[in-house]
Amino acid sequence: MDLGTQSVRAVLAGPDGAVLARASRPLTSVRDGVRHEQDPQQWLDAVDACLAEITPSAGALEGIAICSTSGTFLLTDRAGRPVTAALMYDDARSAARRVHIVDADPDRWATSMQPTWALPKILDLVADSDQRVIHSADFVAAHLVGHPVATDTSHALKTGYDLVAGSWPTAAFDKLGLPIEVFPEVVRPGTELGRTPNGVPVYAGMTDGCAAQIAAGALSPGAWNSVLGTTLVLKGVSEQLLDDPTGAVYSHLHPDGGWLPGGASSSGAGVLTELLPDADLDAFDQAAHTVDAAIYPLTKTGERFPFVAPQAERFIIGKVDSDLDTYVAVLQGVAFVERLAFEHVVGLGADPVCRVSLTGGATRSGYWNQLRADTLGVPVELPVTADPAYGMAVLAASAGGSVTETARRMVRIDRVLEPRPGRLDDLYAAFVAELDARGYRG
Repeated sequence: MDLGTQSVRAVLAGPDGAVLARASRPLTSVRDGVRHEQDPQQWLDAVDACLAEITPSAGALEGIAICSTSGTFLLTDRAGRPVTAALMYDDARSAARRVHIVDADPDRWATSMQPTWALPKILDLVADSDQRVIHSADFVAAHLVGHPVATDTSHALKTGYDLVAGSWPTAAFDKLGLPIEVFPEVVRPGTELGRTPNGVPVYAGMTDGCAAQIAAGALSPGAWNSVLGTTLVLKGVSEQLLDDPTGAVYSHLHPDGGWLPGGASSSGAGVLTELLPDADLDAFDQAAHTVDAAIYPLTKTGERFPFVAPQAERFIIGKVDSDLDTYVAVLQGVAFVERLAFEHVVGLGADPVCRVSLTGGATRSGYWNQLRADTLGVPVELPVTADPAYGMAVLAASAGGSVTETARRMVRIDRVLEPRPGRLDDLYAAFVAELDARGYRG
């Protein structure tokens, strides 16, 4: 199960990875300035409807795992009943609280804590020790098994959990006046949380970015998943925790041990909608050709990854003479951000990039897929089924065992694109030089 912003999606998979059934139900949310909320009852209704639709295809269903957007949570009472709406991952109502959190533990949070993470909002909302912080996936899991459940290390990250120590930072919480009782127990992804009335085990899941990485099978050092939709998100694997003093890279725990480093850019394909609102992008894709220009494709002011630059703004290098040129210049700019991101994580000590799985809506563009392979200089893979819900099917199939080995059995690759070397190296160098001239990379 995948609890997205606009829908709940379910994928039923067999032990060999074949997709047996799919279901989805829409979700609505309410935006009011920087506030973004959902009614958590919607999740339960949508999940129940999805399960009712797919389980006739299941025979004996062997397991369920759930992912959701990173940092989405609500407060409940001790019995698990909601006392607030669900605050979404991008809700920025408590951005000013980041300063108080950093002051409580500068060494821990000065570079890592972001204004939209869950902890600043928790600091604003928690009134007493009878309340409970519940992440969206955990709220649904509790509904399925009939009692409150532990959270997983992945969902706990943006709530302030210390992945290295394996505990909540109680000293910092004491300084903030946050009672430790409001925070859930934390377990590894894949841990059994309980069973449904029909005896189906429900396993601790992960956030949606990690779920997509599992679906892509990028679970060994040197393998990366690059998710390109409105924005660009990279997820990889490292045996050691990468230390990024800039705060651009943060890491989840790998379910099998080690780390899942990555980052989320403010750049991506969303710029195409803004710059070319009425264009036939499929036609552009068929006509695309290399142009000597690149657009830095920020979807909003400020960059988060592969560098942190709140002042960053969109720019263009070179000249574009048509909408088609603009289209290609955006595609090249995104590919350059992607290449720079990989150079950044390798510079921090990650294994050299040996293969990249491409997922996200942008993979419908065949031209862009090949362009990204050319720019990265490594083969890129296009998985057959790469959505987060499928990643949760893989996690559930692991039943607490090796997720990496389960993914090797279940994840299928549709095709591999080999790079054509050297086509855009000079333009890439000019693009990076412009970033540096503007002071965006420090």
